[in-house]
Amino acid sequence: MLKITLDDADLQRNLRQLADRDARQAAAWALNDTAADVLTHVQNRMDEVFDRPTRFTKNAFMVWRAKPNSLEAFVMERPTVGRRHYLKMQELGGARGQTGLEALLSSRLAYDGIIQSAIPAEGAKLNAYGNWQTGERNQALSAVQAQRDDRTNTTATARKRHRKRAGFFVPKAGSGLSPGIWKRAPDGTISKVLHFSAVAPVYSERLGFQDGAADVYRARLPEHLARTFARMVQRVAERG
Repeated sequence: MLKITLDDADLQRNLRQLADRDARQAAAWALNDTAADVLTHVQNRMDEVFDRPTRFTKNAFMVWRAKPNSLEAFVMERPTVGRRHYLKMQELGGARGQTGLEALLSSRLAYDGIIQSAIPAEGAKLNAYGNWQTGERNQALSAVQAQRDDRTNTTATARKRHRKRAGFFVPKAGSGLSPGIWKRAPDGTISKVLHFSAVAPVYSERLGFQDGAADVYRARLPEHLARTFARMVQRVAERG
């Protein structure tokens, strides 16, 4: 909770000219504009500390708007991403939980080891955000029989029918290849597309959301209050 103390003679004079409902409306405007500034700050910080953040990541926060009868505005995680772990880890640091892909591999893949995390390898096709390309990911999961829906896994018949296509495999225990998913090209060359690890990634604090938000809040709220109260005083004068 942050407390802002205002010492602005013009603002105090404007307050005395307004009815309570008008003053509360002006205050709500100022709080919402300040919250919008904080949200912009957080999204700009994501561009600085993350490598090509996705739209989902940048839109993970929202403004809960103040109203005249509830003079509190919040910048908060959207309810739809409240259970997602990576933003909390980037803010506070610590070991992250499994992603959906990692949980799927842990439960569906026939593999002797432990899969706590899975990270795209050098041979993986990446999208514009640096994540494993969906098409190749689905092909790989189907090939290693790890799709959630068994009907989407590659059958032996389909494998024979498409021999000229690249195939994917997980090395057997004792293989000289490191744990993960490997790709075999039609010419026989192999490359690794996904690393398996038994260890959860540990993040240090990166986003700095709370400190940066406090700085923006302190800097912007007085300006917004002065502007919105002056706007309301003019509106009341025009009404009268």
